[in-house]
Amino acid sequence: MPFKKYIAPLYFTPVFYAAGAVVAVCFVLRFFLRWPGDLPFLLLGLFFLLTAMDYLLLFGRGGSIFARRIAPERLSNGDENDILIYVKSRYRFRVRLTVIDEVPFQFRKRDTEFTLSVLPGREQHIRYGLRPVRRGAYEFGKINVYARSRLGWIERRYRFETPLTVPVYPGFLQMRRYQLLALANRLSEAGIRRLRRVGHSPEFEHIKEYVQGDDMRTVNWKATARRGGLMVNHYTEEKSQQIYCIIDKGRVMKMPFNGMSLLDYAINAALVLSNVALLKQDKAGLITFSEAPGTFLKADARAVQMSAILELLYNQKTRYLESDYEKLYQLLRARVTHRSLLVLFTNFETLTALQRQLPYLRRIARHHLLLVVIFENTELRKIREAPARDLEAVYTQTIAEQFAHEKQRILKELRQYGILALLTAPEQVTVSTVNRYLEVKSRGEL
Repeated sequence: MPFKKYIAPLYFTPVFYAAGAVVAVCFVLRFFLRWPGDLPFLLLGLFFLLTAMDYLLLFGRGGSIFARRIAPERLSNGDENDILIYVKSRYRFRVRLTVIDEVPFQFRKRDTEFTLSVLPGREQHIRYGLRPVRRGAYEFGKINVYARSRLGWIERRYRFETPLTVPVYPGFLQMRRYQLLALANRLSEAGIRRLRRVGHSPEFEHIKEYVQGDDMRTVNWKATARRGGLMVNHYTEEKSQQIYCIIDKGRVMKMPFNGMSLLDYAINAALVLSNVALLKQDKAGLITFSEAPGTFLKADARAVQMSAILELLYNQKTRYLESDYEKLYQLLRARVTHRSLLVLFTNFETLTALQRQLPYLRRIARHHLLLVVIFENTELRKIREAPARDLEAVYTQTIAEQFAHEKQRILKELRQYGILALLTAPEQVTVSTVNRYLEVKSRGEL
């Protein structure tokens, strides 16, 4: 209906209702008193006149608003992703806009409302961030723009049908950040420690001039005597080693921290670690398991390996059932025939839980270098560090201390059988795992 076209987008502002209330009060006073005279009628006429003027300004020909959302092709899980809204005014006067973006329901976000003032014929950009905590497809809705003139009596609503479905992939922004830092030799900015090499690979590369920081044990005295300056032997790191990230998708990985499950933390860490391994010219592979073996991607160093790993990690689904370590051991014996570094992302809360799976972990460690990554309960750490103000708090802290002690016993039990173990906070799992990988590689443990 043409009439609906001009009525449906019309909204009255608080200024309109306040002015209407003033006019109504004047008519009430005129009923009891004589002094208002014709003033209420004058105010009523002015009220309708200003409303009509404001309506013509906003709904007249030649004036409109255009808005468009600009979003990445995919979002990075666990990272802040930038969303851009482009707004342009075709009005001949300054307008005040209220922009509301209908973000996906998974964010449970209610603060995507923005106010701005736009000059005639000008454009502006609104930039805000979204941090997803689960992988999957996210659907954006409409963009709602409410425009008002300087009078501010009414608003005109514009709705832009811009449905958009964006997939949320594992933390590829983290991966790119680590990759850029690695290429610039600035990994320490991300918390990656620079480790002193202990021992050397038997593969000699070349002789070079000594620079500060080189190991004095590598000085080549014969070359030094010939050149008249300190010369050192340079050795290459051992390359083309196989690195497998093994992700437990069982019930122990369902626990959330800062909105994101341990499984998604492990997936993000596995993505970054695989990329660092490929930058170090090692072969990276991927294994997932739960009640049954899941994904198996053979370790490789080809250029397309990271794309394959990213897609496989994005498509991981689980019912969070009890993980079967016996089937994992059988899979490794059948499919991974060369000695490799296996980085197992899992979690054990009690020593009893570990001991049920320890026989299989020991068998795996006989054939491979096994690194078990388990997660610290950071919420319990906050409880332990908080001051105890009453008896109940003391009791709660005692229980939290017992859980923390249990984690240390788990680490000790694993290391007793020659299994590498790493306890890390969920938010630090990427940095901690990459540090441990570089330490293993530096020491030549594999």
